[in-house]
Amino acid sequence: MAPAVKDEGKQIAAQIRAYLAAQPSGTRVILRKMHDTIHAVAPDAVDGFSYRMPVARLDGKVLVWYAGFKNHTSLFPIGDAIRREFAADLEGYETSKGTVRFPLADPLPVGLIKRLVKARIGELRSKS
Repeated sequence: MAPAVKDEGKQIAAQIRAYLAAQPSGTRVILRKMHDTIHAVAPDAVDGFSYRMPVARLDGKVLVWYAGFKNHTSLFPIGDAIRREFAADLEGYETSKGTVRFPLADPLPVGLIKRLVKARIGELRSKS
């Protein structure tokens, strides 16, 4: 790995660590689980940091961002086509343009996140 790439990777890792450290402990645990779930589905995804939140990139493109908020975590971009495809699964979760919100008070729906990330991979690769 070239020194500049290695340094960039260290910088990104430091940004993600700082982001997670700034989260309440419960949110931090959930976000780590979300990260691990994303990478279980997309093991070739590369971590990044963009728009002040962690991002997973695949094939040089944004796969998903994930973030913690006061009462929920979010996964995005989850566009209209994916939301329509998974409408029944997303019932009970708040969604808005490009975002699915998972309440902190509920267990993280790992299976649903895996399906959403797989659909997002398909969406990215169909556009290539």
